[in-house]
Amino acid sequence: MSLDYAPMEGITSRDFREVHASCFPGIDRYWIPFLSPASAHQLTDRQRRELEPGPLGCSRLVPQILTKDADDFRWAAAALGELGYREVNLNLGCPSGTVVSKGKGAGLLRDPAALERFLDAVFTNAPLPISVKTRIGVNDPAEWDALLPILARYPIRELTIHPRTRREFYKGGVHLEAFRQAVARLPYPLRYNGNLFSLADIQRAEADFPGLSGLMIGRGLLADPALITRCKGGVRKRTALLAFHEELAARYLASMHPDGAVLPKFKELWAYLSLLLPDERAWKRLRKCSRWAEFHPLALDLLQNSELLAEADFARVL
Repeated sequence: MSLDYAPMEGITSRDFREVHASCFPGIDRYWIPFLSPASAHQLTDRQRRELEPGPLGCSRLVPQILTKDADDFRWAAAALGELGYREVNLNLGCPSGTVVSKGKGAGLLRDPAALERFLDAVFTNAPLPISVKTRIGVNDPAEWDALLPILARYPIRELTIHPRTRREFYKGGVHLEAFRQAVARLPYPLRYNGNLFSLADIQRAEADFPGLSGLMIGRGLLADPALITRCKGGVRKRTALLAFHEELAARYLASMHPDGAVLPKFKELWAYLSLLLPDERAWKRLRKCSRWAEFHPLALDLLQNSELLAEADFARVL
């Protein structure tokens, strides 16, 4: 059962993935945040840089495509094939309001008949094997009953299911019964995603669903970047956390404005990393910083000198 890092738009960039992999061994694959192909059918320089396999190589990366147009999907899949990838992932799960309002991501689940027409076109003469990441509906978990037989029709390489609706975003519990339905009814490999924050969560999922191809973890790895390292017998080292933080900062600062771009990215990261700390007041101090020059030494001091909690102490507040 493989343990993979979820694609997180605006967070798990190429720099993030490469730095994380160098500091925290054990991740089987990193999923690249979605490529949204333009009608011009050309990769921008920025997209190409993000999608170049680099030191991780294609075997440890899965690129994701976000679109509602089958022609755009096939073009993007062919372009990714030219970069060396041998699999692409179709995003049917993004809950962002902007994405859903355009009928993309989880918005594609709103009309099962239209989804079926889209998938018919996508899987016709597809240039690469296609995996899919989905939610179980838009507004109501009961929508899953109509979506399951549609998904069962296609030669999906692997289906990753986040068992929440789009309306639920990441709030509340997950609908494990919906996932069990998929295990019972779908004929291809399945991967579970959702509310995996601790070693106990991962072990429980492995025990409950032993036939899965793997698990996909996102927010749990932001809170504890060493979570999968620990799951595979390693330990969380303060030196690794420091190296990760400082190398990522160095990469970002080499190409971004410290206050206008790097600071917001690190505040987003620290909204999760701060859960390692016993005192919430430390995060409040970080959140109030308006300049990188204030934020960085404070964050560095916290990583160097604060007690670091086990995930069992903080997972309940995620």
